[in-house]
Amino acid sequence: MLFHRRELLGKGIALGASLTVLGGGASAISTKDLFPIVETENGKLRGFTSGGVHAFKGVRYGADTSGKNRFMPPAPPPKWAGIQDALDYGQVPPQGPDSRIRDYAGLITFDVLPGGMGEDCLNLNIWTPTLDQNAKRPVILSLHGGGFSFGSGNQSVFDGEALARYGDCIVVTVSHRLGAFGFIKLSDHDKNFATSSTAGMQDLVAALRWVKTNIESFGGDPNRVLIFGQSGGGAKTSTLMAMPSAQGLFHRAGVMSGSLLRSQSQETAQENTHLLAKELGIGKRDLANKLQQLSFQDLLAAQLTITAIPGRRSERQFAPSIDDELPTDPFDPSAPDISKDIPMIIGTTLDEWTFLSEEFDLSEASLLETINEKVGEDNAADLLSMYRDEDFSASPYIIQGRYLADSVTRVRANLQAGRKAAQGGAPVWTYLWSAPSPAFGGRYGATHSADLGPSFRNPQTPLSGATIESARLADQISSCWVSFAATGNPNHDLIPHWPNFNSEDRSTLIFDRRTHVENDPRSSFRTYWEST
Repeated sequence: MLFHRRELLGKGIALGASLTVLGGGASAISTKDLFPIVETENGKLRGFTSGGVHAFKGVRYGADTSGKNRFMPPAPPPKWAGIQDALDYGQVPPQGPDSRIRDYAGLITFDVLPGGMGEDCLNLNIWTPTLDQNAKRPVILSLHGGGFSFGSGNQSVFDGEALARYGDCIVVTVSHRLGAFGFIKLSDHDKNFATSSTAGMQDLVAALRWVKTNIESFGGDPNRVLIFGQSGGGAKTSTLMAMPSAQGLFHRAGVMSGSLLRSQSQETAQENTHLLAKELGIGKRDLANKLQQLSFQDLLAAQLTITAIPGRRSERQFAPSIDDELPTDPFDPSAPDISKDIPMIIGTTLDEWTFLSEEFDLSEASLLETINEKVGEDNAADLLSMYRDEDFSASPYIIQGRYLADSVTRVRANLQAGRKAAQGGAPVWTYLWSAPSPAFGGRYGATHSADLGPSFRNPQTPLSGATIESARLADQISSCWVSFAATGNPNHDLIPHWPNFNSEDRSTLIFDRRTHVENDPRSSFRTYWEST
C-alpha cells in the first residue's frame, strides 16, 4: 500500500508539519502556550513548548526502585497535588561509564547522561504537536539501546521534537532498570523475588500501561502504539513480543540491529548471581534482602567488576531470563504466538560490527587470519574472495565489520523475520541500511547505529552528519516509522513500494544513495552463514 502525501495529511500523519513559532508577529506569548498543563491520572504536569511541539520530560511512570523496591516488580508512581514541572529529564538508571576512549563512543555520546544517576529512574519523556484530547495521533515509543546494561531515554539522539513535528505524531522515550538492578536472578534464593530476572522488562510494561491510560491527554491514540528500538532496544522489543503482560499495550513493533531469539540461560543467570554475591562477600542466607540494603554505588561497582572479567562474553552480562513474566524464549524455536497479530519491521546495517574495533589500518593478511579463526583455513580464502568480489575497494577493516555482521546480527535478523513470516499472521518487512556514515571520512562504513539518528529525523547527529544526503535518508526512514505507527504499513510516497517479507522472495528495502527494493539481497552471504 503506497501512501501519497495528500492521503497522509488526511489521516493526520502529515509528513513535514509546518513550524509553529510562538508569539509570531505582534501577538503576545501567553504563559499557558509556553508552559502547557496536562492532567494525568496521578496529577497535573507542566511542560514546555518549542517550535509548536510540547515536551514533557522526566514524567514518572513508576515509583522509586531503591531499598525494598529494588529487584521487585515496579510499583505505581505516587499521586501529587497541584502542578508538577516536567521541564527536565529524570534520573537515568545506575550503569557503568562509557568513556570516549574510542572515537565511535563520541559519535553516539552514550557517556552523556542528562538527569543524573539514581534508582528513581522509572520515567519517560513525551513530545507532542497537539494537546487536543480528541486528536488520536499515532504513538511512537522508543526503547533505548546499550544492551541490557547501558543507556537511557534521555540521550540526545532520541530527542523527539523533530520527529513529532515532521510526522505529526507522539514520540515517547523511556528509561528503566538495567544490569543487576533489572535482571538479577534471585528466585532460587527467595520466592518473594520470583520475577527479579525480568524486573527491567516489567518496567517497560508499566510504561506501556501508563501510555495506554494517559496518552490521550497528550493527543495520542492508545490503540496505535508502535514500540521500536535499536541494538539493545531491538532486543527489548523482541522480548516484549513474548511477554503476556505486554499484550494489548502495543500494536506494531520494530527491531533495528537487535533481533533477540533466546533469553539468557538459567545457568548463566544463576552464575552471575553467584559471582555478584561472592564479589560482595555475601552468603546465600538472606541474599536478596542484603543486596537491597547496599548503596546503589556499591552494587554497581560489584556488578561492573564481575562483568568486566577478561574474555567474558556479552552473553554473560545481566539480562532477562525465563520466569513467570517471560515464559518462553522470544523467537526460538518460533515466533511467539501471543504476538502473532503484531506487524513488524526488522532491519540491520551493512557493516554493523565496525563499531567494536578501531583497527583502521588492519592489513589484508590480518583480515585473512581473523576469517581463518571464524571459518577455518580451508574456507577462509574463498570467503574473503566473496567479499572482495562484492566490494573490491572496501578496506580490510570494513570487510571485517561486514562479515561479522553477516555471521551474527544478520543471521539472527533473518531467522527472526523468517519465523515471523512463517506464522501466517501479521506481516513483517525487512530493510538493510547500506548508506555509510560520513563521520571521519566514512571510515566506519554503514556501522551500527547509522540508521538511528535518521529514524528520529535527527540527521545532524555526529554519526549521521548534517548533509543533504543524510537529510534525504532521514526523511525516508522516519516516514516509514510514522506510516507504520499510523497504519501498520510502512509504505509512503518517499520510497519505492516496499513489499512485505516472505521466505521465497525475501523482499528487502535498501537504504542507500538510491533507496530501492531487492529480493534476497546478498543471498550468497546469507546462505553461506546460515549453513556455517
